[in-house]
Amino acid sequence: MTPEELSKHTPRISVESPSKLSSGDIHELCDAAEGAIMAGGGFGWLTPPPRSVMEDYWRGVQMIPERHLVVAKLDKVIAGSCQIVRPPRNNEAQAFTCQLTTFFVAPWARGHGLAQMIVAEAEALAKTKGFLMINLDVRATQSRAIQSFEARGFSRYAVNEHYARVDDAYVTGYYFHKELK
Repeated sequence: MTPEELSKHTPRISVESPSKLSSGDIHELCDAAEGAIMAGGGFGWLTPPPRSVMEDYWRGVQMIPERHLVVAKLDKVIAGSCQIVRPPRNNEAQAFTCQLTTFFVAPWARGHGLAQMIVAEAEALAKTKGFLMINLDVRATQSRAIQSFEARGFSRYAVNEHYARVDDAYVTGYYFHKELK
């Protein structure tokens, strides 16, 4: 596209819960996740793992019935995701709740409202699966993710000053929850 065409381009945005990932989807997820990790956030990794490890991770997500993937696409390219994880089957006391995890938006796709759309889709998915509550945790350094959660009505209920270690220093973590009504 020419610069003029780019300035007039309206990005196409979609959010979905795919039942199956193609090899192209896995490639796009790896690219987006690597970008997010390098920008300082990304489901626990501080540096991107070898590509084969990342590919195996995404293939594995599809195989775990307790995990439900949500992906966001910008102009038909996967640009972010999260997962809803149900508690183990033996945890009947907490069967009403799920965990939102591995939330990220690739740096190149930020500023288009994808984060809000991903979280909204995760909430809708959780409701359809019968959950009454979503829990999540996040590093205090991930301010954009925190803004997304707070904007969607998540409440911070706890702080852990020793949540993670980054560059030989402790990083505070925040714990959030939201009741699904």
